[in-house]
Amino acid sequence: MKTNIGIFFGGRSTEHEISVLSAQQAMAAIDINKYDITPVYITKQGAWYTGDALMDVNNFKNMPQLIKWCKQVYMRPITGDYNLYKTKKPFWGSDILTRLDVVIPVLHGSNGEDGTFEGLLDTIGIPYAGCNTLASANGMDKITMKMILAACDIPVVDYVWFTDKQWWSQRDKLIADIENRIGYPVIVKPANLGSSVGIGKAASREQLIESVDDAQQYSSRIIVEDMVENLQEINCSVLGDCDEYQTSVLEQPIMSGDILSYEDKYMGGGKGSKGSKSGQRGMAAASKRFPAELPEEETKRIQHLAGETFRVLSCHGVARVDVMIDGNTRDIYVNEINTIPGSLSFYLWENRGKGISFTKLMDTLVQLALKRKREQESKTTSFDHNIFAMGGGFGGAKGSKGIK
Repeated sequence: MKTNIGIFFGGRSTEHEISVLSAQQAMAAIDINKYDITPVYITKQGAWYTGDALMDVNNFKNMPQLIKWCKQVYMRPITGDYNLYKTKKPFWGSDILTRLDVVIPVLHGSNGEDGTFEGLLDTIGIPYAGCNTLASANGMDKITMKMILAACDIPVVDYVWFTDKQWWSQRDKLIADIENRIGYPVIVKPANLGSSVGIGKAASREQLIESVDDAQQYSSRIIVEDMVENLQEINCSVLGDCDEYQTSVLEQPIMSGDILSYEDKYMGGGKGSKGSKSGQRGMAAASKRFPAELPEEETKRIQHLAGETFRVLSCHGVARVDVMIDGNTRDIYVNEINTIPGSLSFYLWENRGKGISFTKLMDTLVQLALKRKREQESKTTSFDHNIFAMGGGFGGAKGSKGIK
């Protein structure tokens, strides 16, 4: 029997539609002679559906009809139960629709890329591609990520972070701190969103207030970063696990403004692309120079920093690391990491030397997931004895008053 891959996508996120596009690409790349595919679409309200109609992106134009063509499903949070269950249990027969063998999450943004979904998969115990709960959470949160990278001597730009409640109660103090520590211009970001949602540039106090007011609509944690002027943004993908990995060729996305926007990333907003292919969607369709035209020394430095970022965050599967080059000083800073499901980065591997096709990449992700599961099963997670049956009593423990 073929291995059954569950592709989960959609989700309760501002990046819902991007997730749908990424999932279509992933499902089209899987070798159907080797694997079965079970698409699981999570609506913006959090309901799960499956059905063959989910494998055609054109069907998403009419959501009410698409839902009618599909079955609503769920998984039970029971370790070892890999079944996908029908929400509407039939009068006769089993409520099990199918059994999944491995999961590839393609859920961008909140409630997916941030470790939330990975936590559910860990509870069930099913093998899955990409980072675990901790690495996903650290990679998604821009504040925590920068703290870890800086502690490991990986260069990041200066920043100030705060919560939305602090912004409303200590605004003047925070503004003074930003102006004294960083100075203008700055970039304002929600701490845990991707796809450039909620990101703004501020070259004055008035613009800073406006940008933070916008960012706090999306996240309770805000980060304000020193803006690298004369910026070159470079992307590098990393494939493997934190102990054994390889890096891809580099690309330079083309920005239509001072920062890479949602439109630049997903709607071809940039101009003057070199090496991009038509007919692609998502980051693969973004305008870019590919490969990035950089000196060999800078290329190797960026690949090293990308690999170190992947390693110190304990990443797994495939991820895309975005770095920034200061065009004036040639200083290099790690900006962020986009982990699975945030980025599959297939287009960075198809052209790597002899090339790793998208189909081969998906196969590698499945094998990495199964390998991690085998390694996890070799670890001790509980002890096979019951301390309550050993005697000795617990009556002297604090808080035992009144227990009989």
